[in-house]
Amino acid sequence: MELQQAQKRMEELTVQVAYHARRYYEDDAPEIEDYEYDRLFHELAELEKQYPQFIQADSPIHRIGWGRRNTFAPVEHTVPMGSLQDVFSLEEVRDFVRRVQEERADAVFVVEPKIDGLSVALEYRDGLLERGSTRGDGFTGEDVSANLRTVRSIPLKLPEALPFLEVRGEVYMSFQSFQNVVKEQELQEQEPFKNPRNAAAGSLRQKDPQVTAGRRLDVFVFNIQRLEGKELSSHRESLDYLKSLGFAVIPSYRACRSAEEVCEEISAIGERREQYPFGIDGAVVKVDSFAQREALGSTAKYPKWAVAFKYPPEEKDTELLEIEVKVGRTGVLTPTAVFAPITLAGTTVSRAVLHNQGFIDEKGIAVGDTIRVRKAGDIIPEVVAVARHDPDRPVYRLPDICPACGAPVFFDGEAAAKRCENPQCPAQLLRRLIHFASRDAMDIEGLGPALIENLVENGLLHSPADLYELRQEELAGLERMGKKSAENLLLSIERSKQSGLGRLVFALGIRGIGQKAAKTLAEHFGEMEALFTATREEIAAIDGFGEIMAQAVAEYFSIPQTRELAGRLRRLGLSMTEEKARKGQALAGLTFVITGTLPTLKRSEATELIESQGGKVSSSVSKKTSYLLAGEDGGSKLTRARELGVPLLDEDGLRQLLSQT
Repeated sequence: MELQQAQKRMEELTVQVAYHARRYYEDDAPEIEDYEYDRLFHELAELEKQYPQFIQADSPIHRIGWGRRNTFAPVEHTVPMGSLQDVFSLEEVRDFVRRVQEERADAVFVVEPKIDGLSVALEYRDGLLERGSTRGDGFTGEDVSANLRTVRSIPLKLPEALPFLEVRGEVYMSFQSFQNVVKEQELQEQEPFKNPRNAAAGSLRQKDPQVTAGRRLDVFVFNIQRLEGKELSSHRESLDYLKSLGFAVIPSYRACRSAEEVCEEISAIGERREQYPFGIDGAVVKVDSFAQREALGSTAKYPKWAVAFKYPPEEKDTELLEIEVKVGRTGVLTPTAVFAPITLAGTTVSRAVLHNQGFIDEKGIAVGDTIRVRKAGDIIPEVVAVARHDPDRPVYRLPDICPACGAPVFFDGEAAAKRCENPQCPAQLLRRLIHFASRDAMDIEGLGPALIENLVENGLLHSPADLYELRQEELAGLERMGKKSAENLLLSIERSKQSGLGRLVFALGIRGIGQKAAKTLAEHFGEMEALFTATREEIAAIDGFGEIMAQAVAEYFSIPQTRELAGRLRRLGLSMTEEKARKGQALAGLTFVITGTLPTLKRSEATELIESQGGKVSSSVSKKTSYLLAGEDGGSKLTRARELGVPLLDEDGLRQLLSQT
């Protein structure tokens, strides 16, 4: 490679690797597979060895890890939590074994699966779990003790009261737990996690430990960082000892004495990948003896006594037979490729999601093409590219009519997805009913997701309007639903009829319309009928509404099925009007930003107070901000306000400001 080419490629790789590292470590939202990222990283590292004169000042190669978040308290690691050098071929593994044996001819190697999760440190004092933290950048992590205590495979008390023990492990999410979490996210119209590793990281960093507990995380412990009160001489001995203390240790590990034995075990682990109920992304090869490890030492970045072998993703070509389109719970039309069956990562696959029209257009996919398929994260089949395409075949286009209900479909704002807005589309029924009955919508007490699902399965609900025609004898006949429970539910349903137009508009689940926007619409137009005749331009002229929101509202109320549903709800006695709010002017012309936890007011209540007196509430601090209403843990907004000289208010200060007028 010429010098100019090398310099240009190194600059490109520095930017790419840094970007994808941030997406992986800081955002928990990777855009490429681990294997692809590792290859980019490896390529940059090799170029930096050959051309050190072109190393960028911000090169990600010279970081032990990536930056920690500012969500939790920092933890300084007494023993750095470093990373291992990645290798991508068995030849590189043989080279590693040879280098070690040149210095330590009697070295024994331990080969074990590399769990695809989030690295953590657990500290025990006198046998009790004292603190748990994330790896962070290797030197400083985050204190996530409260969340780690919810992981059932982490012992809170050890059978031996050791003066001090720090272990390192990998928190992971099993495939079954991952599928359950994704199902719930889709039901709640949330962006689903991309893979189990991403899900485990996001779950461990939740502010509410109850959320973490519900995600059913697990841990495998694979290393002792610090130990007082006992002497151990090898890795295998330490794993056996950790197991005796009640830790879940790495599930299989084999001692090997030659490069061939090491390579055999790596291949065997690769063949067993599909048998594990959790994800692995490689195999780790370590020198067993602690004394030999110390003698071998480390480079500035990696230990010389271990490497991590990364399994390449398996890809195969197959013929695309057809494209099926299904309507999800949120109304999005999802195309799925149906192809001639192929075997990938030990299982037979014949289907892969194509996401949306943009994905299809980008790859130029047409029925009859030869497509290249792999398993993303060795779990979910995905179409990587078109291997062969007949130019006479047109690129596939999503239909303009919903395949589930026949209503027209629309592109989702500026996105490449198409969405059915029919409020009575059977494919979206469960999600729409759950939202309709939720606390912020019609607030039907006692009507939770499980009961709604039960009602749907028993054929009692086909539309939100059916809720208001339920009979006591129908409800009492359901499992775990007695006479009294049925009476209470019917009373709650009856009360919801007087919720008003604002709550009803929000309950209808119009794309992009939250509580505040729904209330604004209701107050502006006053009655449901006016919404059916409102034009996109009229809606866009409302303060706080943009073109995309206005388009979504106009499209929703243009569908005949919306008028049909509204007519039924009106006949059943639901309130279809909203009084226009009479706003005071005490805070007119002032813009507030709210941060932190207030003593008695929720943020929504503080917002309502401010807006009821003509003030505006913004989400970000700027020079135009009149006041920052700050509670405990004000965070970055408080820092920004101080930098800009924005006046600060506490809750009492807000009440005093209101009382002055």
